[in-house]
Amino acid sequence: MLLETQRLMIRSIRPSDEKAFIDMASDGSLTEIYGDCSECHKWMGEFIKEAMKLEMEDDPYHEYLAFAIEDQASHVVVGSVGSSYYEDFGEVGVTYFIGADYRGNGYAAEALKCFVEHMFARYNLKKLVATANVKNTASCKTLEKAGFFVVETKMYQDLFDETEELSNIYERTRTVV
Repeated sequence: MLLETQRLMIRSIRPSDEKAFIDMASDGSLTEIYGDCSECHKWMGEFIKEAMKLEMEDDPYHEYLAFAIEDQASHVVVGSVGSSYYEDFGEVGVTYFIGADYRGNGYAAEALKCFVEHMFARYNLKKLVATANVKNTASCKTLEKAGFFVVETKMYQDLFDETEELSNIYERTRTVV
């Protein structure tokens, strides 16, 4: 897959992305998605292989789809955007992260907007969901900039969360023109 925005490329993950993903894991960028990443260098290669396999299967209802976000000017991988099947909601949702060195540039919202449009165009989805801890104001703002709206605020425990925490549950519906 290859999508482009004004500044970014959203593309298929490659084995050569392993170091960039390990670096982002070591800066804490993946903790909210994958939990403790102190040993990620041991499993990141397998994650990338699995992501490539899942992309070939092309089914957003099966586990996840993950893609690299690359800065068009520097060709540096700055993060990831993708989808995950939320079994507890019975819906496809979005996931994303930006490496600590690249935050504050609007990359997450830019990539997420583009990716969401792709998901609606490619798959017969009526809506996408997302969750964000209310304390993570940057993530909440990112989702809202990408057109998501809060449908509920409640105690929620995501896959790698140790405990339930107050979280916003977001939805974005397909716009029909």
